[in-house]
Amino acid sequence: MNRDGRLGVGVIGAGRVGPVIAAALAGAGHALVGVTAGSDPERVEAILPGVPVLDAVEVARRSELVIVAVPSTELTGLIAGLADVGAWQPGQLVLHTDAAHGTGILAPAVARGAIPLAIHPAIAFTGTSMDLRQLTNAFAAVTAPGPVLPIAQALAVELGCEPVVVAEADRAAYAEAIATATEFSRSIVGQAAGLLAQVGVPSPGLYLSALVHSTIDHALADPPSGPAEPPVGLV
Repeated sequence: MNRDGRLGVGVIGAGRVGPVIAAALAGAGHALVGVTAGSDPERVEAILPGVPVLDAVEVARRSELVIVAVPSTELTGLIAGLADVGAWQPGQLVLHTDAAHGTGILAPAVARGAIPLAIHPAIAFTGTSMDLRQLTNAFAAVTAPGPVLPIAQALAVELGCEPVVVAEADRAAYAEAIATATEFSRSIVGQAAGLLAQVGVPSPGLYLSALVHSTIDHALADPPSGPAEPPVGLV
């Protein structure tokens, strides 16, 4: 870490999450070292202009903070593979963004002297600059060993989020809650929009917008303690 607390940040994973996290940290004053190649280089270049494209080994070797933002199914193999080739550095911060895992999955990096952090911002990422606005005033689940938990919390704040500590043992339940909220909402809205389209309502998504947003706002303001009641007018 530099004397002023700024870090050289590298990103492994150029999907919807990693480049946005990197851009947010760059906005907080950190230096971007590199990002791995992705399937949409124009989108990545738009949000991380001029950042070198490196392979995962070089990103890990050159960075003081490595953001690992890959699909859950790839996380275990990636962390272990980089440990096998000696890419992880003693004292280096390694941060993953997967909702389902705490820091245990980073054990191969820890064995090489790295410091493990897990931060999951609770937003639906698009992979564009719009996400930077969403991060502001959002919440982020943070998990880390006690001595370095303040580092994870500080990084979440630099992303624009309010950090919420989630214990290692509770990450699976946390991930289930996140998946339920996102997948169920998307499915139900899609089903409703499809029914409206069938009866000839133009722009069904736009038609539902105020209803869905107001319903969700009411649900978040006063979460039900028992079985949900059907909306008024739909019984």
